Amino acid sequence: MNIVITGGTGLIGSAITRDLINRGHSAILLSRSAKKSGDDRIRIVQWDAENHGPWVESISNSDAILNLTGESIGGGRWTKARKQRIVQSRVNATNALVKAIGTASKRPAVLVSASGVDYYGHVEEGDVHESHPQGTGFLTETTAVWEMAAKGAEEHGTRVVTVRTGFVIAADAPAFKKMILPFKLFAGGPYGSGKQWFSWIHLKDVVRGYIFALENPGISGPMNLCSPNPLRVSDLARELGKALHRPSFLPAPAFGLKILLGEMSDLLLNGRRALPGVLMKHGFEFSFPTLREALEDVLKKEGEVER
Repeated sequence: MNIVITGGTGLIGSAITRDLINRGHSAILLSRSAKKSGDDRIRIVQWDAENHGPWVESISNSDAILNLTGESIGGGRWTKARKQRIVQSRVNATNALVKAIGTASKRPAVLVSASGVDYYGHVEEGDVHESHPQGTGFLTETTAVWEMAAKGAEEHGTRVVTVRTGFVIAADAPAFKKMILPFKLFAGGPYGSGKQWFSWIHLKDVVRGYIFALENPGISGPMNLCSPNPLRVSDLARELGKALHRPSFLPAPAFGLKILLGEMSDLLLNGRRALPGVLMKHGFEFSFPTLREALEDVLKKEGEVER
């Protein structure tokens, strides 16, 4: 297939692009930069993520679109201006893609668009499948309007999948590096009450999940992309301590996180027991179903864990 990818130079996007190329597909990366990729199978086309331009021709020549663009939600305090950028970077780019699909001479069969399990807000107890109602809060509202923008492509006959991803476990993931740093410094432990649920997924399963959604015409609508084995934050801390051979008993109280991070503390203090119901219904098998397996794989590559 010929696949257009936005956000293809980020952690997830670059990993998916490599895998697609290895599978024999070709990729067109929509990027603010017009630099060459260095790989004949990857073409970079410049766009501004908002307005029509020469890049729209790429949509007519594509079989599928992967939409991964959006400003990082964990890069700094959520000021009013930054929150606006977080929302607009997602919604404006998605609206531009949907508009391009509508005017394409040949419309792509599928749009797989990123989202997050934050859609559900904070859910103290109970399994959270794709049919669970929308929660409340900034991230909930952000993912909701992002998904609504992507669904516009359905009006043009394009199948749409909105991928609600959990916390990504990867050696190069900035959020994961921040998570394990206190443990490396012998200051790790649970944060908040420790009772909140933690939904996570290994980067390799993220890549496989996106491609699974891309290639499986039976999947449409929301799709949770997270391990079938979520765990509470207290258990997360214990697993991190074991994997890093560090203590895991120093708590980070909720009030301290709220003072330090402001509203962004929701990333840590909110949780839900999200389960990949759609993926499992369609026979998807996880390479790293448990956190222990995921940590062993990631930390061994960093030389943190002895074989």
